[in-house]
Amino acid sequence: MNAWDRISATVVSEFSDLPDVEALTRVVMRLLIAALLGGMLGLQREYHGKEAGVRTHMLVAIGSALFVLVPLQAGADAADLSRVIQGVVAGVGFLCAGTILKVSGSGDEQVRGLTTAAGIWLTAAIGIAVGLGREMTGVLCTVLALAVLALEGPIRRVAQRGRPSEPDA
Repeated sequence: MNAWDRISATVVSEFSDLPDVEALTRVVMRLLIAALLGGMLGLQREYHGKEAGVRTHMLVAIGSALFVLVPLQAGADAADLSRVIQGVVAGVGFLCAGTILKVSGSGDEQVRGLTTAAGIWLTAAIGIAVGLGREMTGVLCTVLALAVLALEGPIRRVAQRGRPSEPDA
């Protein structure tokens, strides 16, 4: 076997993690679904002018899906997957912490970015679910999250209307 044959065989073996069309289809579908679901959440946030938008949510979902897909391909057992998921959750927690700001000014303090952080955290969970092959669970969670984000304003307005007005001092 000459050097070029060895190089060729090495290159082919390096790309052998998807041995057949079924495996390729499964990985492509899971990553695309994770991207789509993350993108839907990111689009909602971007539409409302929030810091983390489509790209951030898509990347978090794809990355989370990939972090569980690769160990599944390698034959990881439930205990190993559990540790991988714990690592993803901890890592995304650091990313989320960076989106939370405490703003002080004019005598009051406000905390901003909590919903953005929660959205990124949830997007990672959806990516994990999809990466594990639980696509329908990921879809249902995305629909529920979009409903929560859409209903927040109307619920807040109804709650404000039902509140007794404060007497003038």
